[in-house]
Amino acid sequence: MASLMSSKSAFVGRNASFAPSRQQAPVAKRATLQVTAGIKEVRDRIASVKNTMKITEAMKLVAAAKVRRAQEAVINSRPFTENLIKVLFGVNQRLRTEDVDSPLCSIRPVKSVLLVVLTGDRGLCGGYNNFILKKVENRYKELVSLGIKVQVLAIGNKAKLYFKRRPKFNVLKAFSLGQTPSIKEAQAISDEVFSSFVSAEVDKVELVFTKFVSLISSTPTIQTLLPMTPAGELCNIDGTCVDAADDEIFKLTTRGGQFVVEREKAPIATDALDPSLIFEQEPSQILDALLPLYLNSCLLRSLQESLASELAARMNAMGNATDNAKELRKVLTSSYNRKRQAKITQEISEITAGAAATSG
Repeated sequence: MASLMSSKSAFVGRNASFAPSRQQAPVAKRATLQVTAGIKEVRDRIASVKNTMKITEAMKLVAAAKVRRAQEAVINSRPFTENLIKVLFGVNQRLRTEDVDSPLCSIRPVKSVLLVVLTGDRGLCGGYNNFILKKVENRYKELVSLGIKVQVLAIGNKAKLYFKRRPKFNVLKAFSLGQTPSIKEAQAISDEVFSSFVSAEVDKVELVFTKFVSLISSTPTIQTLLPMTPAGELCNIDGTCVDAADDEIFKLTTRGGQFVVEREKAPIATDALDPSLIFEQEPSQILDALLPLYLNSCLLRSLQESLASELAARMNAMGNATDNAKELRKVLTSSYNRKRQAKITQEISEITAGAAATSG
């Protein structure tokens, strides 16, 4: 009996000694599976980042090709527009002493303001669209606080969608920016602005767009489009002046390592014409002929500058995204190599341990 008990205890003891080895095998297998899954996951993510990098790099090249044409259009149209504005201001200044009734010079108490907002049709261009829309929000609050009714003319799909979800802005009409702004598109917008102003539905028209400076710089601008007031002020019914000669340019700069928004006054052309100049036609006819040309040229220039700014912003954003993808790929590749080396080291250790146990 004693021998049986001893043999049983020896058997149990042998079972007990073998039990841990059988329990450790699944644990080691699970650990190997986890390492393998981790390596596969990292490998898949590296492939995903590589594909994303190819897409962003292609989008950068496409934007760079388009922005070159848009930049040329902006540069070529600026001299005509600037000289036309100078002529109009000069004519307007000369005719202030005469009894001329022209929609261009119609200054009345400001009860309603039309904001013509230019954004892009698509995203993936950094903070280009958001920056413009934030400026519109601030301007809207400023005008409403003065008791002025505000209407919005949205140009660009981003502005259209943004204001569609916010009925408080009272959108008058919406247009798409298009890939290549043309005279036809500017004419349609000009007709809407002109009819709203002449019919006295609005007393002032402000243009909110992004002025193209260079491929790495653009300036969100609020500019008075109508009426033309070289040195006057536009006031509401309570006598509170709404900046006509105080148009502002918003610039995004850095101060102390932080991004800040600065404001500065926008220059207004006040060049006077030669006093000896004699008009052969009636002054009202001159202004009536120049007014549509003025509106079309200003709006076309703004569309071109906004498109160029959007493409430049997209080019920079996609360039930054490509650089970030390259850095992330390096980090993931390093992590993948570490995981793979750890797996190889573990397998070598298991093989060595197994060989030592067999030889022992």
